[in-house]
Amino acid sequence: MEILEGFDLTGSYRDAAELAGCSPNTVARYVADREAGRLVPGRAAPRPSVIDGFLPKLEELVERSKGKIRADVAHDKIVAMGFAGSERTTRRAVAQIKKAWRAGRRRVFRPWIPEPGMWAQYDFGDGPRIGGAATILFCFWLAWCRFRVVLPLLDKSQPSVVAAIDAALRRVGGVPTYLLPTTRRP
Repeated sequence: MEILEGFDLTGSYRDAAELAGCSPNTVARYVADREAGRLVPGRAAPRPSVIDGFLPKLEELVERSKGKIRADVAHDKIVAMGFAGSERTTRRAVAQIKKAWRAGRRRVFRPWIPEPGMWAQYDFGDGPRIGGAATILFCFWLAWCRFRVVLPLLDKSQPSVVAAIDAALRRVGGVPTYLLPTTRRP
């Protein structure tokens, strides 16, 4: 009925299709059927299924097993209760119930939103060769504003790293609450 209402409102197949979320050809077919006096097919009410009476038990089994129960095991249990349907019907019902069960228990991932002045990180990268010696780049950045300081080092020894951190903090003009190294030193 939304298709026909959209067509009556706009008078255009394309605009009605956009409103109803379907194809303009579908709108044209529905309008032609209405003008010819044919009933427009709608969705029929779902027929009752043989497993409808056993769905609460299947839901209970899935809940008790935390979504681990196999459909064949669930089928054996409801057959003992008087279910006369096929194993395939049970398999479909259990799959649908498990899908709904998992959807309600998904982990929600939230992005990390750093606070100003709270976090800084540092890492090391390969630098250019100077006089035949390999250099290491000390990369320091503030997580909130992505301000970066890159300094060349000759090695990753503790005195070199501490001096680089000191120089980076002096250039930043402050000290963050937490300093995270992103890699382990050898």
